Amino acid sequence: MSCLLYSVIPVGLALLVCGAQAFFLPNTTSLEKLLSKYQQAEPHSHSRVRRAIPWSDRQEILMLHNKLRGQVYPPSSNMEYMTWDEELERSAAAWAQECLWEHGPASLLVSIGQNLAVHWGRYRSPGFHVQSWYDEVKDYTYPYPHECNPWCPERCSGAMCTHYTQMVWATTNKVGCAVHTCRSMNVWGDIWENAVYLVCNYSPKGNWIGEAPYKHGRPCSECPPSYGGGCRNNLCYREEPYSQKPEVDEMNEVEPPPAPEVQPRVVRPSKPKKTPTINFMTQVVRCDTKMKDTCKGSTCNSKYKPSSSFTVSKVKEKGVDCHTTVAQLCPFEKPATHCPRVQCPARCGEEPSYWAPVFGTNIYADTSSICKAAVHAGVISDENGGYADVMPVDKKKSYVGSLRNGVQSER
Repeated sequence: MSCLLYSVIPVGLALLVCGAQAFFLPNTTSLEKLLSKYQQAEPHSHSRVRRAIPWSDRQEILMLHNKLRGQVYPPSSNMEYMTWDEELERSAAAWAQECLWEHGPASLLVSIGQNLAVHWGRYRSPGFHVQSWYDEVKDYTYPYPHECNPWCPERCSGAMCTHYTQMVWATTNKVGCAVHTCRSMNVWGDIWENAVYLVCNYSPKGNWIGEAPYKHGRPCSECPPSYGGGCRNNLCYREEPYSQKPEVDEMNEVEPPPAPEVQPRVVRPSKPKKTPTINFMTQVVRCDTKMKDTCKGSTCNSKYKPSSSFTVSKVKEKGVDCHTTVAQLCPFEKPATHCPRVQCPARCGEEPSYWAPVFGTNIYADTSSICKAAVHAGVISDENGGYADVMPVDKKKSYVGSLRNGVQSER
């Protein structure tokens, strides 16, 4: 087994991969024995099991792997759909906690594939690293069958292509990853403090010397019989009897406590509440409200002085998805004008930051997801979605990242 170094990016990013130097392929029983020491005993009632990676990051990694595997060129006839493996996740977590910038442990490397990445400083989602692995495709030339006589040539014009080939190895159908923050990590002789270490383990392993990563042909035309002819997004797909639901807590599995008994209560009539006045872009008023009585804030003229006249205009509304940005919807122009009122769907806060990033706090970069920023700001709830008003403003020199309402914004 030989480990090769990849490039260091100035912002603090490094990648490392090992290439196989033999043709040993253990059977399933052998792999299960190797991974068995990473298995955890059944938790006791009401116990908490620490996860090696947040559910949102896990989904981001898995979705991106399958998306990229389904769009390889030339197209693959036998590319299998990838699923998450808990044992691979636990073995990745055990190695990530060692904070060693090398592949390991040696006892597992004969049976699994492994990609590594590390960064420090600015926040990077796991999807950023996964995309970096795949981007090695620009230096890779696929070996067609007539070029393999009998072994296929290795054609990589860059420093490394084996991150990419492991990701798109057709028969690799399981992945498990872990993220760990190392207080101090030696990366090629330099000490990185608070280094964020990503370890992804794959099974069955790929990168066998002399073999192409996949067969070229019409998608799903040469799937293994076990898939029963199933195909999804150009990947051999097997319908599962059920889908696993995410944990209640993003980082923990929690056994729900017994439901409390509902005590009967007496409902007493309550006094009618006054309609609140909101001093933002809109105000809630009654039918008999006059402008000179309550006009104040940004919806009226400056310095809260009552106006002698006013106009009424229709507010445009537009339904958007979780990925829509202000730069796409209504780019900033001078003089500044309001964007249409947007209606956001539910669960935008759960979208991976790779597709729906948020930059800033209170004031956001126009490349941010509008709806995810609205969840971050507390304007709408992630569970229900809702309406939000957007006002483009001039760009700032810098933005502040923060964690609010379950959404981590970047800076």
